[in-house]
Amino acid sequence: MLKVKFKFFLVVILVLIILIIDKSVAISHIDEFPLLGKVIFIDAGHGGRDPGVVYGNVYEKDINLEISKLLEEKLSLKGATVFLTRDSDIDHSSIYDAHKKRGDLYRRIKMIDDNYLKVDIYLSIHINWYKDSYYKGAEVLYYDGNKFNKVLASSIQESLKINTSTNREITTTNLYMYKYINTPGVLIECGFLSNYQERKLLQDKAYQEILANSITYGVIEYFNNI
Repeated sequence: MLKVKFKFFLVVILVLIILIIDKSVAISHIDEFPLLGKVIFIDAGHGGRDPGVVYGNVYEKDINLEISKLLEEKLSLKGATVFLTRDSDIDHSSIYDAHKKRGDLYRRIKMIDDNYLKVDIYLSIHINWYKDSYYKGAEVLYYDGNKFNKVLASSIQESLKINTSTNREITTTNLYMYKYINTPGVLIECGFLSNYQERKLLQDKAYQEILANSITYGVIEYFNNI
């Protein structure tokens, strides 16, 4: 009888040890891959016939794509499944579109809102411009028609404040594309091409890495918050 009790006691101890190990592994897995199971669409703004804002031979569309590819890498390393609206210098307008820009934006919306992919969030990457070259700093804009957009915008903006020199605040946007996307998401203006110092930074790979990491940290914080 004592032997049976002893064996039972050993089995209980072994089960508890296994459960503790499994739980530790699960927690470690969550810490290492906090975005596991999340589907994220990155929209590299402009492209092809549409260069975006331009300064000399510096095109917004090129910087958008460079930052977007780095962001794809960072988010993937955290466990996310990531798609891009473009991974080369193209736009999505058709030869049959009467309004090329509207056609391009419409197809980006359709990609992001794809029911099959079940996208959790989208991140639209752009570069800002203003007539006064004094203005600088990354800022996040959101359409207030979706309650999650502001939460995401705030999380990313706070991360950008911590990791870059920006002191800008989130603001709303009513632009066509963001107004008609059902998936939660934001427009990220990564800086001002019209500002001399920021123009240099935006072309620098190391600074693009900082932006990509900052956005990634903000996205992780967003999912923690919700």
